[in-house]
Amino acid sequence: MMPDLGIYATEVLSAYAGSLILLIAVVLASVWQARRVRRRLDAVEERRGKRA
Repeated sequence: MMPDLGIYATEVLSAYAGSLILLIAVVLASVWQARRVRRRLDAVEERRGKRA
């Protein structure tokens, strides 16, 4: 059930939507960077002959 936000409903819901979008973007960017770093680390370890 949604609380009554009155005349500011549009602004409040827009702020929530914007925050949610930014949070998702940060999570996706972090996952993307972690995968990229892992690939680079694996490549370096393979070149050095330390890959098990």
